[in-house]
Amino acid sequence: MKRAKQRPSRPLKPRNPLALDPLLKKGGAHQRKDKRASRARQKAALRRRTAES
Repeated sequence: MKRAKQRPSRPLKPRNPLALDPLLKKGGAHQRKDKRASRARQKAALRRRTAES
């Protein structure tokens, strides 16, 4: 069987700081309203918190 190629690990590229600007974030009229929306918001907030620290 073939083995998967190992890619060299490279540092994570930082995201565009302008895109992370609070004015450009989704919310209000664009906010999710489905059954799992609150859980998705919690998950996204947790990801943001862990990325900052």
